[in-house]
Amino acid sequence: MFKDRQFVGELISEFIAVFIIVLIGDAVAGMYFLYDPSPYRTAYWGVCIVWGLAVMIAIYVTGAVSGTHANPAVTLALALYRGFPWRKVLPYNAAQILGGVAGAAIVYVLYAPVIDHYNMLHHFDRMHDGGAAGVFFTHPGEAITPLHALVDEIILTAMLLLGIFAVTSEYNTQAPQANSGALIIGLLVAALGGCAGYLEAWALNPARDFGPRLFCFLAGWGPTALPSPGHYWWVPIVGPLVGGVIGGGAFQFLVLPYMPRRRPPSQIESGPGEPAKVEPFPSPDAAPPPYIAARR
Repeated sequence: MFKDRQFVGELISEFIAVFIIVLIGDAVAGMYFLYDPSPYRTAYWGVCIVWGLAVMIAIYVTGAVSGTHANPAVTLALALYRGFPWRKVLPYNAAQILGGVAGAAIVYVLYAPVIDHYNMLHHFDRMHDGGAAGVFFTHPGEAITPLHALVDEIILTAMLLLGIFAVTSEYNTQAPQANSGALIIGLLVAALGGCAGYLEAWALNPARDFGPRLFCFLAGWGPTALPSPGHYWWVPIVGPLVGGVIGGGAFQFLVLPYMPRRRPPSQIESGPGEPAKVEPFPSPDAAPPPYIAARR
C-alpha cells in the first residue's frame, strides 16, 4: 500500500516538475516573442537564465520525492545506467508530458489576449501561419533543416546528461555539495541555451516540447503544432532520447570508472590524524556498484 502511494507521489512530482519548467520557460518565451520592443531581444542571456532557474526551482520543489527527472531523456538514461526501474519509465513519461500540457495551458491563460493582439498586428493565423507558436514549442531556426536539428538535439542533450550524471554522481569529489546541484544543473541548461539556443530553441526534453505542442494542437494551432511544418514534431522527441543515452553512457563508461570510490573511514586504514584514504574505483572490467539516481 505504501509503495503504491509513494509511486503515485512520484508521478505527481514529475507532473509538477515539468509544469513548473514549462510555465516559467514558455512564459519568458512569451516575453521574448510577443512584445516589441521586448526586454529580452537585446539580452537573450536573460531568457536562458530564466529557463535555467525554472529547472532549478523544479528540482528544489520535487527532488526529494521523485529525484526530478522532469525529462523522458533523463528517465531513459537513468533506467539504462543507474538502475531506475523500467516499469516506471512509461508512467513517468506520461506524467511529464501531462505536466507540459498543463504548464502550456496556464501560459495560454496568462498570455491569450497578448497572443491574439500579436497575431492580429502581424496578420498571422494560428492554423495556417502558426502565429505565436514559438511561445510554446520549438522549431528550426534560420538555415536549420529538420535533419540538422536532429543532430543538434542529440549533441546538446548528450552534453546535458553528461553534466547531470557528473553532478549527481556520489563518487564525484568535485560535484557540488549539499543541495547546490540544482543550481548547477540549472546553469547547465542556461549555458546550453546561451551557446546554441537559436539553432532550434534547445528543446533537450521531449516532454517540454511535446506537451505544449499537444496543448496547442487542441487550442487552435492544429497542423502547425502536430504534425507541424515538415513533420518536425518527432525531432525534439527522438533527438533528446538518443542524446541522453549517448551522454549518460559517456559518463558511465569514459569518466566514472576512473573516479575515486570512497568507503567509510572505519573500513579504510589511515594513520593517526590522517584523512580517510580514497580507494580507486574498480577497473572498467569490474562490475560497478549500484548508483543513486539523483542523490536520493
